Amino acid sequence: MAHIIVVGNEKGGAGKSTVTMHVATALARMGHKVGALDLDLRQRSFGRYMDNRRAFCAREGLELPTPEFRDLPEIENAQLDPGENIHDRRLSAAVAGMEQEVDFILIDCPGSHTRLSQVAHSLADTLITPLNDSFIDFDLLARYDPKDGKIIGPSIYSEMVWSARQLRAQAGLPAIDWIVLRNRLGAQQMHNKRKMGEALKNLSRRIGFRVAPGFNERVIFRELFPNGLTLLDLKDIGVQGLNISNIAARQELRDLMTGLNLPGVRVDF
Repeated sequence: MAHIIVVGNEKGGAGKSTVTMHVATALARMGHKVGALDLDLRQRSFGRYMDNRRAFCAREGLELPTPEFRDLPEIENAQLDPGENIHDRRLSAAVAGMEQEVDFILIDCPGSHTRLSQVAHSLADTLITPLNDSFIDFDLLARYDPKDGKIIGPSIYSEMVWSARQLRAQAGLPAIDWIVLRNRLGAQQMHNKRKMGEALKNLSRRIGFRVAPGFNERVIFRELFPNGLTLLDLKDIGVQGLNISNIAARQELRDLMTGLNLPGVRVDF
């Protein structure tokens, strides 16, 4: 059965689609069979990323390692069981259609609370939550008292993950391995970094997630999207010498893939 990796939180702009694309493509480059879904049916950023990759490869005559992306299948109301939610059926049908054929399924969730996102979290073997290094984003995980740095209590997204964990436990499934990524780190604001680091460390012990470094804020990620490329594709498209920023970004991806500790994965790029 495929190992399901869900990338989600309830806030846009944290880099979910960038993380999904890089993790999926890295796994494909390491020889794993990878399926991918985008549950943001309106904005569809990850789906557009994949469309751009296919168009670029066709235009340039290249065959880059690429995950198998599928849209959610259409379901007629007549096909539903009494009381069954159509979004539940669409997602379960998409996963069932891939889980025997691939090693990993990457699911990119929308930056809002939806039924699809809620169900996807209950399917996650590994949950990756990219988080901007800001207390605005931290507020999705927990309420924080700035006076003494204490955690007041879990917030809306943490409560959704807790519900997903309970559903998996009731079904006899393994616990979710939850990883929070400190994403879009800047070179400045060291005081804020330290406070965020301390707050995440304290919270991780209370609600059960691991903290891993994500991607720093870099122009390269905005430049890669129009052609559907990732950091690992640069040499294949003729980029001979990587600059210092690109080399550092590749190391960040290597650290991320190592930190995920996925079954059967040996990071070798």
